[in-house]
Amino acid sequence: MAFQKIAVLGCGLIGGSFALGLKKRGYAGKIIGWDKEDVLQKAQERGAIDRGTEDGATAVEGAELIYLAAPVVVILDLLPQVGRHAKAGALVTDAGSTKVRVCRMAKQVLPETLTFLGGHPMAGKEVSGIENADADLFMGSKYVVVKEAEEAEEAKEKADSSSRPEGSGSGLGMTEAAEEFLDWVRRLGAEPVELDAETHDWAVALVSQAPQLLSTALASAVWDETDEDGLPLSLAGTGFRDMTRLAASPYDLWRDICLTNSENLERALERLEARLQRLRTRLRSKELADEFEKGQELTRQLRENAKR
Repeated sequence: MAFQKIAVLGCGLIGGSFALGLKKRGYAGKIIGWDKEDVLQKAQERGAIDRGTEDGATAVEGAELIYLAAPVVVILDLLPQVGRHAKAGALVTDAGSTKVRVCRMAKQVLPETLTFLGGHPMAGKEVSGIENADADLFMGSKYVVVKEAEEAEEAKEKADSSSRPEGSGSGLGMTEAAEEFLDWVRRLGAEPVELDAETHDWAVALVSQAPQLLSTALASAVWDETDEDGLPLSLAGTGFRDMTRLAASPYDLWRDICLTNSENLERALERLEARLQRLRTRLRSKELADEFEKGQELTRQLRENAKR
């Protein structure tokens, strides 16, 4: 076991699930949590962490792996503190939903004695908090790992070199620490997928973030249309509930995502607006069938991918 001590900064749904998943799969080291006092108490009661602290410097002290699982803007605030207090040789990774801003900040503020590996587990729920954390949350999901071309080349050069950074703490080579982390990701049941930060932010705007905003928009529109007799909401069935499930997601989380990926989201929404306009103009035309065929083909592919 390479990671004797892991610091989880942010013990909500993702951080709590990561810690619970490690424990369930035999991790025997110490997991230190950082969050608000009430969250830390719940995380400890659930067995996700061994000890909690509201002080970030204390949390990362001596940790070989630092897992940042807070909202994106909070991660941006935490990175400089991590850079000042993490021990040399530690691996710093994040679970933020957008990557360009986080990876840029990490490159600016983290010293060369630390390795940073941007990440994003493509898993979650419409509800948040440690009380909803699940040791199997990452099962069957993709786990994006951000690795730029130049970083991959640098990692190869380090792996080919017999020397290690001076004062590297645990004595781990940089690439060894990353591989240890990715091994745990696989044990959690997720599949690592390498993407650059820009490609990640473009892709998730379409398949993760735009669906959230569409669900919210539909729910908001029906809320405004519902009259004093409860119509049309009182007629809603499973289809409407499926479409609006994501609308239960907390604003605090999505505020940061929209702020840090606004350009990609604007483009995604423009594409969707154009497609809705096309549907509106084809309501009385046989050409409407083309849109349904595309939708059916996509859902068929999704079902096939899920079986693999």
